[in-house]
Amino acid sequence: MSGGLGLAVAEIDPSEQTAPPTAEGVVRVGVHRYGALPAKGLEGFDILLSADPLAPAPWVGLAPDGVTATIQALRTAVGRQPVAAAVAAQVYRMSLSLDFDQALLLESLGYSMLLASEGFRTWRAANPVRQRPVNDRPRVALTRQDGSLSIRLTRPNVRNAVDSRMRDELAEALEFAAIDPDAARVILSGEGPSFCAGGDLDEFGKAEDPGQAHAIRTLRSATRLVNALGPRGAARLHGACVGAGIEIPAAARVVVARAGTVFRLPEVSMGLIPGAGGTASIPRRVGRQRACYMAISGCELDVETALRWGLVDDLAAGP
Repeated sequence: MSGGLGLAVAEIDPSEQTAPPTAEGVVRVGVHRYGALPAKGLEGFDILLSADPLAPAPWVGLAPDGVTATIQALRTAVGRQPVAAAVAAQVYRMSLSLDFDQALLLESLGYSMLLASEGFRTWRAANPVRQRPVNDRPRVALTRQDGSLSIRLTRPNVRNAVDSRMRDELAEALEFAAIDPDAARVILSGEGPSFCAGGDLDEFGKAEDPGQAHAIRTLRSATRLVNALGPRGAARLHGACVGAGIEIPAAARVVVARAGTVFRLPEVSMGLIPGAGGTASIPRRVGRQRACYMAISGCELDVETALRWGLVDDLAAGP
């Protein structure tokens, strides 16, 4: 650890209660390697790793020979972006104690602050913005099908990456769905090989005013609008669901995914935290420790694990 930041690992002895580290800037990891799974004294940990591959929530179950490598991978990830990892852990600690909209506000404040951080600036400098031809096609298609409202992402050439235009069009479609006089079921899906590859990286950090970025993010939050649909909201996922590609649909009441779908939260590796609602939507499905593990490790979660954890509700033949 350096400057009060880093990763602290505590080996949990099943025969006694293990006290977690208490430093606020430290990502607190509890490790279970043998014996019965402890059920008490776990709230102080941000991530819980078990050598039992089928360990239930809140544990991340691993093969016994994979625990040490996973700890090292987490240590490396935190070492590369210690501030973003600390903020992610802090936000996840608070998320479930807030209502959904308050959790989104907390996330946006943390994300906006990190846009001005050295960790993000370093990532941005190493990943310069690419120049691409302007594409004026609509980003979102809203249609009525078989008594349901279909909201479909229509930017398949870039795997439905969410740029500012898609964000605005998606918010407008969801706002329309909210006041639909038929109160129809709303189905969110995507064209092309993937539901959504996350935010458009070429727009990350484009806003010069982090305060203004916070205001826009909260006013145009697709995740807030999906959550507000309640039982009317459903999502059909396929391919790569990265960043916003799982943060937004995780707020739907029902999420189904095609076999082979994968999920990943890459933002901490960029010096940020999930910023499309994932610190609110994902822990409400999988628990805060598993959500924190996804965010800080940046691991790719397969659809079978996602189903077992509750990130998705069922498997489907297609979107």
